[in-house]
Amino acid sequence: MRIVFLGPPGAGKGTQAETISKEKNLSHISSGNLLREAVETGTETGIKARDYIEKGLLVPDQIVVDIIKERILKDDCKEGFILDGFPRTLSQAKVLDEMLKKLGNKLDLVFYFAVSKESVVLRLSGRRICSICGANYHVKYVPSSKDGICDKCGGKLYQRADDKLETVLERMRVYHEQTEDLIEYYRKNDILKEIVSDANIETITKNILDIIKSNLKYKPLISFGVI
Repeated sequence: MRIVFLGPPGAGKGTQAETISKEKNLSHISSGNLLREAVETGTETGIKARDYIEKGLLVPDQIVVDIIKERILKDDCKEGFILDGFPRTLSQAKVLDEMLKKLGNKLDLVFYFAVSKESVVLRLSGRRICSICGANYHVKYVPSSKDGICDKCGGKLYQRADDKLETVLERMRVYHEQTEDLIEYYRKNDILKEIVSDANIETITKNILDIIKSNLKYKPLISFGVI
């Protein structure tokens, strides 16, 4: 089964992707991590991407999709994958669909994580990271024992620049502006499933698994072909 997780920053996509990937034996593919790895390891496509990154330019959609293609053709994606963080725009979605079509395949489900602005602000603006060991905390959900100090190593906790209130609000504005057409595109293709991600983590996980189970009853799995 081939799945995409969509949603604004702080919607909980990454957390759910990790859980669902283990539960359903699907590879969790984070597009951001995948791009960094391709550049660091110096794959042919990664070298192309690095040329753009070093010049401060956006990596073209086709290059990102080519990197994703390299990943999903690996053995651990035979049962399917969860694509987290891509596509973000309608043009990216169309390039992705074309790539999958050439492989004799298509997306099965797209989960859109709908979340209130208040929840996103609370989740992101409350995050804190240890300056020494990188451990993650949250002022409300996962606070350290001593305010501002890491429980693991005693390092000072800090707030990432992109987690500050004004930045979070701008990230949300840009996200919704970019993805409005994308969400409608998947809705018209009848594969979009909306998940209310203001609920607790366990409830969200159950809702996703129920939808996947229901979808499997009516859509047979198709294995990947090779170009």
